[in-house]
Amino acid sequence: MDAASDTAGSRYSSEDRIGVLEELLAERFSCRRFLPQQVARPTIERILTAAQKTASWCNSQPWRLEITSGTATQRFREVMYAAASSGKPNAGDFPFPREYRGVYLERRRESGFQLYNSLGIPRGDKLGYAKQALENFNFFGAPHVAIVHTDEALGVYGAIDCGGYVTSFLLAAQALGVATIPQAALAFHSDVVRTHFGLSDDRRVVCGISFGYPDRTHKANSYRTSRALVADAARFVDE
Repeated sequence: MDAASDTAGSRYSSEDRIGVLEELLAERFSCRRFLPQQVARPTIERILTAAQKTASWCNSQPWRLEITSGTATQRFREVMYAAASSGKPNAGDFPFPREYRGVYLERRRESGFQLYNSLGIPRGDKLGYAKQALENFNFFGAPHVAIVHTDEALGVYGAIDCGGYVTSFLLAAQALGVATIPQAALAFHSDVVRTHFGLSDDRRVVCGISFGYPDRTHKANSYRTSRALVADAARFVDE
């Protein structure tokens, strides 16, 4: 074993391990067009097994998932698209951002314009923006959707732990060649989600993850978002 490794029993050196993680993080992107091909159940279960190792507050492991395949995905797609296109007011279980400002607004706009430009939607075309936004509720053609929900009593900490789980899910999927897109939009109509899946009133919908195999020829998958420098995110305090 490489002397640089500081993990007892590891088959790989520390450099190999961080290299794999860096590669997965760099490769992963929010897929906005999927092939119709289903992901085999053993592959999905392996993703879930890996993600289950996610750290959580007091080891509460507050995440629960509803995962659709086949005709179940299509039924859910129809329900969610109908709710979103009807003009029904958003009714999420967690407060949405009050506003985006400063650098957060700049990053949001950059990401949005990258998508619109890739699809040929002219800047300022509000109808085009709205039509593309509805594609969230078509799950971008994904054959599978995972709805992530948590216990109401755990409050924000349960939601934070679910966020950690989502990241683990995305990276495990990427390692197995499965594309993903985490979607806050699917929590816009939490009451519809709860009714559709028969969830109890004490379950809080955090987000959805649409997943499957990517259509790499589609223009919506042709760009990658930028990332801030470490210096923009971290401050070292030494004294």
